[in-house]
Amino acid sequence: MHSLLINLSRQRRYWALLILVGIALECGALYFQYVLDEWPCVLCIHVRILVMSFVLIGILAIFFTGSMPGMRLFHGLNTLIMGCLVERSWQVLAVERGWVFGDCAMNLGMPSWFALDKWFPAVFEVQTACGYSPLLLFEITMAEALLVISIVLLIISATLFVSSWQD
Repeated sequence: MHSLLINLSRQRRYWALLILVGIALECGALYFQYVLDEWPCVLCIHVRILVMSFVLIGILAIFFTGSMPGMRLFHGLNTLIMGCLVERSWQVLAVERGWVFGDCAMNLGMPSWFALDKWFPAVFEVQTACGYSPLLLFEITMAEALLVISIVLLIISATLFVSSWQD
């Protein structure tokens, strides 16, 4: 198992699969937004930004699989992004369940030099207040599913990051 993880941490297949997972998550979010009229809140948009971040990391990493320092850097960045994704996913669920109360503004909170909501409003514009996520299957909400998915992605990412430092 140990050698399998070391080998996987150095292959393009992992990054390609991660890109596909990210694209599937983004397509799912856009399906809910534009087909089912479930508008995104600011926390949902933060999640979309993090998903796009790991997709971009995956695209870049595919070109650097021959470089161990590059792989370690990309695995480290990916683990950091996945940690942030878990935190944002937990916030979505915590707000939905009433575990935390916070100000969930209609402003994305990005600096003017990184105005994704202005550049790509169809994907990154906040359109509703926080506090509700739609049901998926079996009474599981999108927030619950997102938290589980992000935890699994963090575990995989952290495991491969550690494996990338092993010889």
